[in-house]
Amino acid sequence: MVNILSTKDIQLTIAKRLKEARLSANLTQLSLSLRAGISLGSLKRFERAGEISFKGLVQLAFALRMEDDIALLFLPQQKTSLDALLEQAKNTQRQRGRKS
Repeated sequence: MVNILSTKDIQLTIAKRLKEARLSANLTQLSLSLRAGISLGSLKRFERAGEISFKGLVQLAFALRMEDDIALLFLPQQKTSLDALLEQAKNTQRQRGRKS
């Protein structure tokens, strides 16, 4: 799969989603930073520029009860050979009933 988003685009998208989650939880930046154990400056920089350490991101996810979203990152992808894909396509063709 080809990704047309830049790393900055992805950072800002994630920051926007976390900010929306913070606002939905009716938390101020200060209360979330205290709950997550990160500095207020780090949270502000993250929401504004998408920049934060991975540890800080995980701490924010836990504070917002979104840790499952972090745990789902980078799951192993199933690798299949071309032969396996061709066999799968062959097996999924429509079956026709026999004439009696």
